[in-house]
Amino acid sequence: MISLKAYIASSLDGFIAKKDGSVEWLHSEKYHLENEDFGYEKFMESIDCIVMGRITFETVLQFEPYPFENVPVIVVSNNSNYQIESKHQITIFTRPLRELIPFLESKRYQNIYVDGGKLIQSFLKESLLDAITITQIPIVLGSGIPLFGGIEREIDLKHRKTQSFPNGFVQTEYEIVK
Repeated sequence: MISLKAYIASSLDGFIAKKDGSVEWLHSEKYHLENEDFGYEKFMESIDCIVMGRITFETVLQFEPYPFENVPVIVVSNNSNYQIESKHQITIFTRPLRELIPFLESKRYQNIYVDGGKLIQSFLKESLLDAITITQIPIVLGSGIPLFGGIEREIDLKHRKTQSFPNGFVQTEYEIVK
């Protein structure tokens, strides 16, 4: 059985990036805690592949080093002509989102990390997401790219766990009630 999980950070006012897409505020030295990755490594060890939106993927490609060397990445794009040259394990998926589940099953992936604000919103709209972990960063951006913008119905969540960190981060895990 496939499990689709999002793991994302947002500002206290619900933005995942500034209007220009920048996320440097997430990596501010003031938030650094020695030997603390906020559960990210454990989360990554539990996944088989990453399904990522195109814009997020193009941002990640700029990271040095590329962070997903050992995990396949499926890039979802609405542009049927989208292509990318990469030496990494990248698959471009341009079909309707509902067709992604059979594709993932055909590859025998079971635990999938869904990444990218618009893609997470699309998964929620289609009732495809199973769980979401949100790490709230103690900053109010005032504007930017919202995590939950454009969702036109209520989505019930079941609280699993909340953890706070000395730097002010508050991480909450939810199961999506279907």
